[in-house]
Parts: sequence; C-alpha cells; structure tokens
Amino acid sequence: MAKVLVLYYSSYGHIETMAAVMAEGARSVAGADVTVKRVPELVPDEVARAAGIRLDQVAPIASPGELGDYDAIIFGTPTRFGNMAAQMRNFLDQTGGLWAKGALIGKVGSVFVSTASQHGGQETTITSFHTTLLHHGMIIVGLPYSWAGATRMDEVSGGTPYGASTLAGADGSRQPSANELDGARFQGRHVTEIATRLFG
Repeated sequence: MAKVLVLYYSSYGHIETMAAVMAEGARSVAGADVTVKRVPELVPDEVARAAGIRLDQVAPIASPGELGDYDAIIFGTPTRFGNMAAQMRNFLDQTGGLWAKGALIGKVGSVFVSTASQHGGQETTITSFHTTLLHHGMIIVGLPYSWAGATRMDEVSGGTPYGASTLAGADGSRQPSANELDGARFQGRHVTEIATRLFG
C-alpha cells in the first residue's frame, strides 16, 4: 500500500479544489492510502479576512516532521511572482531535520499550481519548486503527455508537463476548468501508480 500526501496552500480556493481532485485521482489506485493536508496560514486573521483569503478550509494542518511518513507527496501552491507562495516556502524551510536524516530520499514528489494569468509563472513555479525536492533526494514525477488534455487548443487551459495547473483570472473569479481538473486527477493517479510500484 502506497501512502500519499496531497499537501497544499490555497488563498482563495483554487488550489484547494485542485487538491481534492488530485486526491480523487490518487484514491482511484487500488490500495492507496491518501491524505489531504494544508500548510499553515501566515497572514493574520484580520488581514486575511479583509483580503478575502479563505479561512474556512477543512483540511487539517500538516507538520513538517510528518512528511517522512509518506511514500509520495504531491505539493500544491499558488504562484507568487513565478515562485511558490511564502506559506509553502516557510513550511519547506522547516524540513531541515528531515533533510539531515535523509528522510525523503527516494520518495516521490510532484507539484501543481495556480496562477492569475496564462503566463503568470506556472512552469517556473513548478520547476523552481523541484529544486527543493531534489535537495531532499526525491524522485520527481510530472504530468506526462499521455494525458490528452495537455495538447488541447480549443480553450485556454492550464496543464504543463511539469504538473497540473489552473488559471484563476486576475480577480480570482475563474474556477478550475473541467480540463484542468482532469489533469489534476490524472496526475494524482499517475503519481500514486508510480509510488505503488516503488513501495506497494
């Protein structure tokens, strides 16, 4: 049985939605043990409320030390100027103890993201995120072109070979499309199938 963690940060719910579908794909693999958790919010409550940041998310808060308990971790973050959000960076910066023990070496790591615009840094966010995973010795898995939605040209859509993605719109009003959710579902299953082969 492969143990999979979908670990995310979401300000306005786009990554939260993608995380749920990512977990759905992971759970479609027989015998998979899938957990969804989020990293802590760093923005003070009163500031978050004023900015419309979602404070009602139901996924439990993860602790850095527990990452070593999983065979695969699928990380989700919105982009901030082409990089991961500070909340995710802060969480990962607390994993030095895991690094010192080599606790994540050989584990599967994968990433999905959200941006406001089509060219808002989806790919740079994912590939820069990979640097941290490589320092931990993780095996990186993306979203292969066997997912047919990667080559659709009839709509503006997220979805890169590096990982699933969604476009939120400049005001955050656009929700993940059916194609973007399908990419997340595919990635969740793909990562879990690989983890099952390695650890199941």
